[in-house]
Amino acid sequence: MPINKSYESDNETTTPRVNFFGRERPVHAILGGGKVADVLLWRNQKLSATLLFGVTAIWYLFEVVEYNFVTLFCHICITTMLIVFIRSITAEYFGWNPPKIPELISNEDAFREVVSTFHRRLNELLRKFLHIAGGNDPLYFFSVLTSLYIISVIGSIFNFLDLLFVGFLCMETLPYLYARYEKEVEYHAGQMTKKASKMYKRFDSRVLNKIPRGPVKEKKRT
Repeated sequence: MPINKSYESDNETTTPRVNFFGRERPVHAILGGGKVADVLLWRNQKLSATLLFGVTAIWYLFEVVEYNFVTLFCHICITTMLIVFIRSITAEYFGWNPPKIPELISNEDAFREVVSTFHRRLNELLRKFLHIAGGNDPLYFFSVLTSLYIISVIGSIFNFLDLLFVGFLCMETLPYLYARYEKEVEYHAGQMTKKASKMYKRFDSRVLNKIPRGPVKEKKRT
C-alpha cells in the first residue's frame, strides 16, 4: 500500500528511518548474493515454488495425514525406484537418454554455497547475540527478552514441526515482501522504533534511574 508523499514529508523529520539488516547494501547482497538469495527473493521462481510446494507437502503428510517417517521414506524410495525403472526401460526402447542425477543435487558448488552462507549467518547471529546479551544496547536487550518469551509461549502451543514449517514460510515470504515494499516497511518500522524509544526512556527515568547504586571505587594506580 503506497504512502501519501505529503504525509511522509511532514513526518520525515520526526520519524526515524529504520534500515534493517544494515541496509547499506541491497537485500540480495545481504542474503548472500547467490542462489540462496535468488530462492528467498523469488528470482528463481520455479525453484522457490518447488521448495515451497515440497516443504508444504512434507508438513501435510506428517501433520495432517500423520504419516510415520520410516513408512514415508520407504514409500518414497519404492516409488522412486519404480519411476526410474520404467524410465530406463522406455529410454532403451525409444532411444532416449537414460535418467541422470539432477544437476542441482550433483553440483558440489551449490552445497558449498549453502553451507558457507549458513556458517557466515550463524557467526553474525552469535556475535550480535553476545553484543546484546552483554548489555551494550539496553533497548535491544529488553526487546530480545520479550521476543524470546513470546516465542516460548508460541512453542508451547505448537509442536516443533509446525514451528519449522512456519519458519520456512517466513524465510520464503518475508525477504521477498520486504524487498518489494521496502519504503513502506521502513517507514512504519521507524514509527514503531520511535514509540519504543520513548517507552524505554520513560522506563529508564522512572525505574532504572531510581535503583540505588553503590559508589564506584577508583582503581589504585601502581
